[in-house]
Amino acid sequence: MMQRKNLFSTLCLAFLSFTQLMAKGVTPTYLRTEYKENPFTDVRSPRLSWELTSTEPNQKQAAYQILVASSPEKLVPGKADLWDSGKTNGNATSHIDYTGKPLTSRQICYWKVRSWDKNDQPGVWSKVSRWEMGLLNKSEWKAEWIGLDLDHLGKGPVYHLPPAPYLRKEIQLKPGFKKARLYVTALGVYEFSINGAKVGNEFLTPGWTDYDQRVHYQAYDVTTQLKSGPNALGSQLSYGWYAGYLGYALLVNNHTVRAFYGKVPVLKAQLEVEYPDGRKETFLTGSDWKVNHGALVESDILNGETYDARKEWPGWNKVRFNDSDWPAAQVFPDKASRAMSIYPGPPVKITETLPAKSVTARPDGGHIVDLGQNFAGIVRIRVKGNAGDTIRLRFGEKLHPDGRLMTENLRMARATDTYILKGSPQGETWEPKFTFHGFQYVEIKGLRTQPDLTTVTGLAIGSDTPKTGHFETDSPMINQLYSNIDWTQRANYLDIPTDCPQRDERMGWTADAHIYARSAMFNRDVSSFFTKWMIDLNDSQWPDGAYPLYAPRPDLRQTDTFSPGWMEAGIVCPYETFQMYGDTRIIRESWPYMEKFMKFLEKRSNGAYVFKETAFDDISPKGGFGDWLSFGKKTSPDLLASFLYAYCADMMATMAKAIHNETAHAHYQGISQKVKAATLAHYYRNDGRFDCVASAYGNGSGYVDGQLGFTGHTQTAYANAIYMGLLSEEGTAKAGNYLTALLRENNGKLSTGFLGAKPLLPALSATGNSDMAYQLFLSKEFPSWGFEVMNGSTSIWERWDSFTLEDGFKYNASMNSFSHYSFGAVCEWMFGNAAGIQHLEPGFSKLRIRPEIAPKGLTYLNASYRTLHGLVQSSWTNYPDHLKMEVTIPVNTTAELCVPAGPTARITINGKQPGAIAGLTEKGTKEGYRVFETGSGRYTVLVTP
Repeated sequence: MMQRKNLFSTLCLAFLSFTQLMAKGVTPTYLRTEYKENPFTDVRSPRLSWELTSTEPNQKQAAYQILVASSPEKLVPGKADLWDSGKTNGNATSHIDYTGKPLTSRQICYWKVRSWDKNDQPGVWSKVSRWEMGLLNKSEWKAEWIGLDLDHLGKGPVYHLPPAPYLRKEIQLKPGFKKARLYVTALGVYEFSINGAKVGNEFLTPGWTDYDQRVHYQAYDVTTQLKSGPNALGSQLSYGWYAGYLGYALLVNNHTVRAFYGKVPVLKAQLEVEYPDGRKETFLTGSDWKVNHGALVESDILNGETYDARKEWPGWNKVRFNDSDWPAAQVFPDKASRAMSIYPGPPVKITETLPAKSVTARPDGGHIVDLGQNFAGIVRIRVKGNAGDTIRLRFGEKLHPDGRLMTENLRMARATDTYILKGSPQGETWEPKFTFHGFQYVEIKGLRTQPDLTTVTGLAIGSDTPKTGHFETDSPMINQLYSNIDWTQRANYLDIPTDCPQRDERMGWTADAHIYARSAMFNRDVSSFFTKWMIDLNDSQWPDGAYPLYAPRPDLRQTDTFSPGWMEAGIVCPYETFQMYGDTRIIRESWPYMEKFMKFLEKRSNGAYVFKETAFDDISPKGGFGDWLSFGKKTSPDLLASFLYAYCADMMATMAKAIHNETAHAHYQGISQKVKAATLAHYYRNDGRFDCVASAYGNGSGYVDGQLGFTGHTQTAYANAIYMGLLSEEGTAKAGNYLTALLRENNGKLSTGFLGAKPLLPALSATGNSDMAYQLFLSKEFPSWGFEVMNGSTSIWERWDSFTLEDGFKYNASMNSFSHYSFGAVCEWMFGNAAGIQHLEPGFSKLRIRPEIAPKGLTYLNASYRTLHGLVQSSWTNYPDHLKMEVTIPVNTTAELCVPAGPTARITINGKQPGAIAGLTEKGTKEGYRVFETGSGRYTVLVTP
C-alpha cells in the first residue's frame, strides 16, 4: 500500500513538474498567412508566421510542427491530410513556406502550430487559423465584363463627369445551401451588395493597378448574406483610377486628362454556391444583368461626388424591384494578357471616425466645420430640408487668417461633394462612396437650419495597416510630431503610397516612398502594403530598366520619365522590406526587375561607374529633381546619383546573399567597389570635402532651383555619404566634422530637402554628434519639425515653409501640401536612435537596444515596436541622479542591450548585479555604452554614476 502511495506521489510530482515546465514553455499566437489573419490568397505556397509568448525569460524555439488540414477535426498529428511538417528543428517562426499537398482553387486550409522550447519541451498547440484559396487560374473566371456606357452624359465646361452606373440581377437559391463565395472585381471601382446590404467593408475596391497588365479582385464569404429563394445582387460602379481624372494632367494640359485606361467602368463578378450533397450553382455577370443610372450623377476620385437623392431608385438592390424598364447590361471584351489575382495588400477601409470640434458661421451664410485633424477621407452629413435643397461641401487643410477656407493648393482638383435633398421629413444621412479628400476643415453651404457638431462627421479612409509603433516623451511638441507623422502616413497609404491626398496629384511618387519606407515600417505593419505596391512598381518599369517617377504609371505628362533619387525605390523598398520583415520572397520576385535596373545604371554611366556633372541633362528637369525643396546652394544631382548607384550595389549584394545567390553577391560587391572608387576619384578632395565642377551646370537653367548654383559641400552630401557607408572610417569622421560645421555656419539649422532630411540625424548620430541631432530634433525655429507643430500642424508638410508668419501660404499657386510624409522620415531616427531599437539580423531575430539619451530637452522617452517576433520596448527616464531603462525583448530573439554608462558606473538589472542575471552576459564597453547580451524578457536597468 505504501509503495502505491509513493508511486502515486511520484507520478503527481512528475506531472506537476511537467505542467510547470509546459507553463514556462512557449505558446504560439497571432497566426498569419501571407502577413494576414485568416485571408483569401492565391499564393500557391503561402507563407505562415506566428509569434511566441512565454512567462519565462530567455525563451526561444528549438523546433516547430505545423499541421494543415481540410477540416479542424483533422488537425491531429498523423491525420492532417494536407501537411504535417513533423518536428522541424530551428528557430524560424515567420515566412515558413507551405510545402504540403498541392493546393487547388477554392480550397479551405486549416492550420495550427506548436513549438519546442529551449529545453526541447513541446508547448501547447496554437488556436486554429485558416486560409482559403482563390481562383488560381484566369480560365476559372466564367463571368463577363459588364457595364453601361454613360460617357456621353458627362457635362461641364471644365470637368467631364458622367453619372455612375447601377447594375442588378435577381437569382433563385434552393434551400439548404452550405457555402457561398463571391469573387468580384472591376475596371474602375465598385461597391457590391446582396439583398441591399454592402458586401465587405472595403472602399475603392479593387484598387489601382496598371489595368492594361493586371487587375486585382476580392473574395468574400457571403454565406450568411444569402437566403433560400430569391436574392438580389447589386453593384454600383464609378470611374476611379481607371476612367476618372488622374494627377495634374488637366493642370498641365496633357493630351489625356481622364480615362487613361478606358472610358467605361465595368464589373466582373462570380457567385458560387455549394450544397451539402456537393452540387454547385454559379451566377455570373453577363448580358442578363440590368443596368441604369440614377442618383449618383457625378463621381470622381479627384473631383468629388454629386448625389441627387430625388433620383434614387428605392429598393433597386433588393428583391422584387421592378427593373423591367432597365436596359440589359453591355458586355465588354476582356484583354487576354491582363492578369487577375487576389488583392495582396491591406484593404482600404474607414479606419477612424472623427467628430466635429467646432462649427463657425461665415458672412456668406456658410459654415466652417473643424474636425481637429488633417486626414484623408470623406464626411457623413445629417441634414434636413426640402426636396431640391442643395448642400455643397468643400474641403481644405487650412484656413486663411480671415477664416476663409484655403483651397488654392488644390489646383485643378475640384474636391467638392454635393448632396441634393429628396425632402424626407425624418432628415437625411449621406456619405460619398467613390471619392476621398485631404482636409481638416469642411465648408458646408445650403443648409436651412443652423448646423451643430453632429451635422458633419469625418470618416478617415486608408489602407488598414495595423499599428505596430508607439512613441511618447515628456515633450508635448514631440508627441504631437509623432502623431503628425502617423496621421500623414495614414492619409497617404491609401492603396498606394501617395505623395499627398488633397490636390490634383495623389500619385505613388517613388522618392517619397523609398525615403519614408523604414519609418513607415516602424509605425505600422505595411508588409502586405509594400507587397502590393512593389507589383505596381515592377509593372511600371521603363523598357530600358529605369524605374519611373511614380507607380502606377499613367501618361500624365510627356516629360515624366525618371529621376535619380526617385528611381532607386525599386531597390530600396524590397531591401527595407527584407531588413524589417525578413522577407526574401519580395527579393526573389523583384530580382529580374532590380537586375535590369542595375544594368541600366551601368549602361547609363558609360561603363565609368560614376555619373559626372550633366550626366542626366537629357531628362526633365535637368539632372532630375535632386534634393527637392532644400535651401541654399543645390547639391550636385549627379553626385547624389553616384552615391545612390553605390548604395544600390551594396543593397543588391546584401539581398543576393540573402537568397543564396553567391555569384550575384560577388558581382555586386565588385560593382559597389568600382562605383565608390570612381565616385570618390571624381567628387572627393584630399581634405575630405565633396566638390563638383559647378561651372558645368552653366547658369542653372533647366535645373530645379538651378539659379542658386551647385556644390558638393552640403549637409545633404555628407549626410548621405555617412548614411550609405561610402567612406572609410577616417573619411566618415571628416564627413561628420564637415556636416556639423555646415550646420553651425547655418546657425544650427538644417538646409536639407527630400534626399537629405532622412539621413541627416542618423548621420550625426553615427559620427558621435547625437547632441546636435537632438538640437535639430527639438528645435521650434524655422525650418524644423517643431516649427510645423508650433504653427498648429496636425500633419507633416511638404515644404519646410508651407506656412510662415511672414509669408503665410506663400506657395498656394504652385504646390503646397500639408499632408506629405517625406520629411516625416525623421521617424526612422526617432525609433532607431533616440529609442535605440535596431535590428542586427533581418526581421529582428537578433536586435540591439541602444538609446541615445537627450542631453537636454527630454527626460523621458518610451517607444515600442511590434516585430514579427513580438513587442520590442525601449524606455528611458533621465533622473537627476540616475538613469532608468525599461526594456522588453520578445521570445525567440536575442539582443545586445547597450546601457549608456561608463566603466565605473553602478548598474543593476531587475534589482540585481548584472552578473547575477541568468542568461545575461557582459560583452564589454563600446563608445560610452556597457554592452550586454541577453535573451527574451523584461528588464529594468538602473544606472547610477
